[in-house]
Amino acid sequence: MSQPETELILNADGSVYHLHLKNEHIADTVLLVGDPGRVERISSFFDSIEFTISNREFATHTGMYNGKRVTALSTGIGTDNLDIVVNELDAAVNINPATKETNSSLRSLNLIRLGTCGALQADLDVDSVAITEHSIGLDGVRHFYDIEPSSAERKLEIAFQAHMGFNEKINKGYASSADPQLLSTFETIGSSGITVTANGFFGPQGRVLRLPLSTPNVNESLTSFHHESGRIINYEMESSALYSLGKALGHRCLCMCVIIGNRLAGKFSKDYHPAIDNLIKSTLNNL
Repeated sequence: MSQPETELILNADGSVYHLHLKNEHIADTVLLVGDPGRVERISSFFDSIEFTISNREFATHTGMYNGKRVTALSTGIGTDNLDIVVNELDAAVNINPATKETNSSLRSLNLIRLGTCGALQADLDVDSVAITEHSIGLDGVRHFYDIEPSSAERKLEIAFQAHMGFNEKINKGYASSADPQLLSTFETIGSSGITVTANGFFGPQGRVLRLPLSTPNVNESLTSFHHESGRIINYEMESSALYSLGKALGHRCLCMCVIIGNRLAGKFSKDYHPAIDNLIKSTLNNL
């Protein structure tokens, strides 16, 4: 179905509106980072760089690493930005810019987020890696789409909602899962578990500065949650939208984050940049 101009907005050159990307700019594997500066860090490991572009917080470098074409793309912070990134990446590779109709043959991308996070279990060391097997989103982005969770995701949602007992003003939490093949490929890099995707950095992650929380002791409740063999291991701010939208559009998604702070232990990394470099190199070498 052709898209009206107000729905799929394109630039004069046919690139998608925010990312400024076209199909040919995007490799089958896209490494997603929050910080635009981290894109250049990833591409510094490339053997060659063929394309770069930047608009707002969205910077993109595409190049070659050990014979494999890879794209590094910054998303900025939050699931609202992931809503833009996932939809525009998919539109760039799967919608004809001339006709605005969906292509008869669809591309499926590997969308791998490399980020930072805060641990919610005392035994997880700062500068280690947390791998999101399942994400529970407190942001609500998925609720705007007609996306049906799997039976396993629905069971996780029900268990989480019953355990937390959130007040009616807070999103109850929706569950989405990593791509099993990507999870298997990268599982040795870190510790796997359930991630909570927060829709903010302070109150939504249980931080108190001058404003009191509507749900005190939220971090303790998250830490004590167990479902089947899984536990909640960390907070971050993007994976729920990445997983739910990406999978619904036919893409394979994974999120891996360096733990820069342990909320239970009260510890923060002295310098997490070497750990980020190690995560980047390990990811590139495992592709």
